[in-house]
Amino acid sequence: MNCLLDTCALLWLVNGAPELSPAARAVCGQAGANVFVSAISAWELALKLARRKLRFPKALPDWWAKAISRHRLAELPVSASIAIRSVGLEPLHADPADRVLIATAQEHGLNLLTPDPVIAKYSNLKVLW
Repeated sequence: MNCLLDTCALLWLVNGAPELSPAARAVCGQAGANVFVSAISAWELALKLARRKLRFPKALPDWWAKAISRHRLAELPVSASIAIRSVGLEPLHADPADRVLIATAQEHGLNLLTPDPVIAKYSNLKVLW
């Protein structure tokens, strides 16, 4: 299965948090699964860190690199087509980072691992939780 992690799902995966659903945990541990993270999640984490809404045990670039390596994740960039697509989405969700995640999943044909019920309302998007 090919999937993209929502930013909260990434945090829960890395922290071994119980909030990560059993289905999401199974996909992330599945042999042959391709699990992706978007560069927008790094931006979102950096914003939360700057606003002191999150803390990390080490510098964010080091935390990010270790998370990607340890969980065998692949990072996807925010391309121009993804940025443009995110603005053209139905106005169901106002969060720009979530809109970029939705557009990224659509562009790459990925399941989006997210607990967000609003995101699940988008057409042409497969959500798993």
